[in-house]
Amino acid sequence: MMIFPAVDILGGQCVQLVQGRRETATAYGTPLENARKWLDAGADALHVINLDGAFGSAGANAGMIRELIRETGVFVELGGGIRSREDARAWLEIGVGRVILGTIAIREPEVVRDLSLEYGPGHVMAGVDARDGQVVIEGWQEEAGDYLSWAERFELLGAGSLLFTNVTVEGLCRGIETGPVGRLLERTRLPVVVAGGVSSAADVRALRDLGVSGAVLGSALYSGKITLEEALEAAR
Repeated sequence: MMIFPAVDILGGQCVQLVQGRRETATAYGTPLENARKWLDAGADALHVINLDGAFGSAGANAGMIRELIRETGVFVELGGGIRSREDARAWLEIGVGRVILGTIAIREPEVVRDLSLEYGPGHVMAGVDARDGQVVIEGWQEEAGDYLSWAERFELLGAGSLLFTNVTVEGLCRGIETGPVGRLLERTRLPVVVAGGVSSAADVRALRDLGVSGAVLGSALYSGKITLEEALEAAR
């Protein structure tokens, strides 16, 4: 199972939010210095979210993300503010390993199909952000249907993987909920990366034993609740 340290970018800084709320941001320095820190600690992939993009400025941080990709040379999965095929193509063309399609995948599901056909499924990850069994979009403000049904649809459309974010526990550092993850894995054959609540080596081991392909470490990693070395060991 892969471990993806989160590098969330807001206003040019690497930050962590609680429950996706901008006003809760805690800054931790530049994205590149944090990326290097996690790579030096053993990571071989990064989960990068362009929060300025998610909050409405699609082109924000493009230069910074380009630099991060160029300077690190590792696999990067990127989300945040991807609102069109053109946005996704632009990121893939500069070297992003795979784009995470969130709200656009719900609003325009055919984009998942088109990009998968154009670039290959491995470069296209569909985001399944869920609260109480419902997919939530538009900054987690709007419900958009059953998360399991959407996961099945994304698989049929040709997505190469899914990012499952349990919004209920995201950013709280209180642990994961295995039930929603287990139900998702029963309904799809796609690789699933899990975000939200991963706060301990026990959480990582639980996800590994469920059979997920990866886990995103965010707030718990930055606050020191879990170290990257602990997570990598638990993932083996």
